[in-house]
Amino acid sequence: MKLQVFYRSRLAAFGLVSALALGAAACGQQAHATPPVIQTSAAATPAQAAPPLSTVTLPPAPVPATFDVAALSEQVRPMVVNITVTQSARRGGEGMDPFDFFFGPQGQRGGPRGQAPQQKPSGLGSGFIIDPNGYVITNAHVVEDAEDVRVRLADDREFDAEVVGRDPKLDLALLKLEGATNLPASPLGSSEALRVGEHVLAVGNPFGLGHTVTLGIVSAKARSIGAGPYDDFIQTDAAINPGNSGGPLFNWRGEVVGINTAIRAGANSIGFAVPIDALRDVLPQLRERGFVQRGKLGLGFQPMTRDLASALGLDAPRGALVSQVEPGGPAAKAGIRPGDVIVSVNNAAIHSAEELPRNVARNAPGSEITVTFVRNKEQKQVKAQLALLEDEEAAAPTRSRQPGASQAQPQSTSRLGMEVSNAPGGGVRVESVTGNNAAELLPGDVITEINGTPVKDVSSLGAAMNKVKPGSTALVRVQRGKVSRFAAVQVPSK
Repeated sequence: MKLQVFYRSRLAAFGLVSALALGAAACGQQAHATPPVIQTSAAATPAQAAPPLSTVTLPPAPVPATFDVAALSEQVRPMVVNITVTQSARRGGEGMDPFDFFFGPQGQRGGPRGQAPQQKPSGLGSGFIIDPNGYVITNAHVVEDAEDVRVRLADDREFDAEVVGRDPKLDLALLKLEGATNLPASPLGSSEALRVGEHVLAVGNPFGLGHTVTLGIVSAKARSIGAGPYDDFIQTDAAINPGNSGGPLFNWRGEVVGINTAIRAGANSIGFAVPIDALRDVLPQLRERGFVQRGKLGLGFQPMTRDLASALGLDAPRGALVSQVEPGGPAAKAGIRPGDVIVSVNNAAIHSAEELPRNVARNAPGSEITVTFVRNKEQKQVKAQLALLEDEEAAAPTRSRQPGASQAQPQSTSRLGMEVSNAPGGGVRVESVTGNNAAELLPGDVITEINGTPVKDVSSLGAAMNKVKPGSTALVRVQRGKVSRFAAVQVPSK
């Protein structure tokens, strides 16, 4: 009857008198999944006559347009926990800018401008049970520097918890509740199968208010927010706030698809969650070792741009451009060279440079992976055995003259709009740069190669430039501090 009233009201708005062919539904039987066909009535008067309506058939919804949020909330609530932490120390400051990894009610970060608090700091977070024997997942930053961890269940039972393992790179931690058994465990879904626009439910402990449920959708996937080398966040508009950190993001089936982790400072309805598939990759190591070991390919890379793609003779910017290769490392042994463009790892396409470290890190040290790359417009494939990835401090770019740098009189290269000088140890040092190439090259950069031709000094730079076609884009390799990279340099027409 509701369906009849709906269609009558829609047709009446056009001054039509119509009859609905509802089939079995008009006889009190259950309606079929296929929507009814709308037909105009043959009894319409001339004044009411109108062109016949075409048959309307709506495709079935891929997921239910609505679902019972209250029932879902009741189902998942027992799986979510509130976490209270007392810490031995806390780094002060104003938080991340522009992104904030939230932890506890605002104001618990310490005194103004990061001054030390007068008492041991504490904070609040969230988590969810993944094993009936009391294993809980939360964020690594929730239990950072923790002296005591206390977990409260939805039924108000409380347990002391031990931090079994942490993975700061993914901001994940595994806890074990002491003496807990027969707990309701959360089913883990698939973040890969999650679609933009799909409904999600966030449950957590915002501002210490206890179990709180918010509803939203998946706003975007594979978001990079500058949090680390493995950024791959789910963006959602489900309301999440300080204290939700580590809490689950459920799909409409009641499966965990993400771990709420970060918010956009100063913005509304923008939150980020670690994909559950990332947890699946590291969970066995967290449980067995307490930490995560990742494989290393042994190379540096940079994003592809249209200018770089043009300089390399590629039709579109895709993949990751290899900028440097570690001597004796896995990539070097496999034959990968600077200037190669990696387009897939283990047959998984690398659409953007950010995907390369995530795909490599899924593999354990010592494992063999298949790397596909493009060199001189030809696609090649090699096998590489990964080494152990160790934490290293990234070298900061240098933008000014370094001590001991060449004091030779700069020489002008008008074609590139630069002043250069011979660099100690070989290459050409950029002293100043103007025009369109100022965005690509910086004073202090050392040019070592142009379109594959080595550059040892200023004279060899001129010889290499003579081979470059006027009006084209040259692929220039530069050394910036300890980091080697490529730049797409515009060569003006004569």
